[in-house]
Amino acid sequence: MARVVVIRIADEEGLWVIDLDARSVVPLDPPNAGGLKAVTDHRASGKIVTKGVDVAVVVKSAEAAFSGHYDG
Repeated sequence: MARVVVIRIADEEGLWVIDLDARSVVPLDPPNAGGLKAVTDHRASGKIVTKGVDVAVVVKSAEAAFSGHYDG
């Protein structure tokens, strides 16, 4: 099972790579080719692209998430 996720938050620039095993989050340079480039191109045209993720929400802070708060 994959333990790495690439995300982008709506209305913000840039991609992020989350490596769950390494417990790290690092910025990802915009891809120049390949499948991820196609995904970012679709996203740039306003499409939302998801694959293999069944929950993804933005919360105001880590503290809010750990407290179980979610402003939906």
